[in-house]
Amino acid sequence: MNDSIELERTHTPRDFSDRIARAFTTVMRFCADTLFARRYGHRAVVLETVAAVPGMVASTLQHLKSLRNMSDDQGWIRTLMDEAENERMHLLTFVEIARPTRFERWLIIFAQVLFYSGFFLLYLISPRTAHRVVGYFEEEAVISYTEYLAQVDAGRHENVPAPQRAIAYWNLSKDARLSDVIIAVRADEAGHRDVNHGFADQLAAKSA
Repeated sequence: MNDSIELERTHTPRDFSDRIARAFTTVMRFCADTLFARRYGHRAVVLETVAAVPGMVASTLQHLKSLRNMSDDQGWIRTLMDEAENERMHLLTFVEIARPTRFERWLIIFAQVLFYSGFFLLYLISPRTAHRVVGYFEEEAVISYTEYLAQVDAGRHENVPAPQRAIAYWNLSKDARLSDVIIAVRADEAGHRDVNHGFADQLAAKSA
């Protein structure tokens, strides 16, 4: 299944909205690289707490929009809620692999408050830009997990047994390892990338 995923697919910014989204993502990537360097497990724990926010925010606002307009949501709400839940499972999985430090737990609280508020406002102002931001975030996530996998394959990080939670959630083999988990998570992120860029494209077409 994972063989069919285009890991290197990216979206080239086409206009001001896209460039803003790309620039914001670049800043976030720089912050993550500065804070965590190659501590990929801890990086995953912190960033997945942020990654689980957009889907829930977007699904809530799409739900309210559907109620206001008394119109069908075209499946967006369920898709976005599933995305938020999937990202939460990523978090719970990596918490078992890389226990967050006290500093990282405080960072998670701060990042969640800041990012939730900021993304909520962005989605109110421009849903298209918000989805493009998530699409770019997920492009970076695919890159990060590819780097993490390379580090594990090279023996720089121990290829520990996969948590039972991950084995059950992704239906992995009983002897699955960390590398198998990373491959499954990376595939999820690539899927979220395509969905959010697709949503942004739909919104761009409507406003054209």
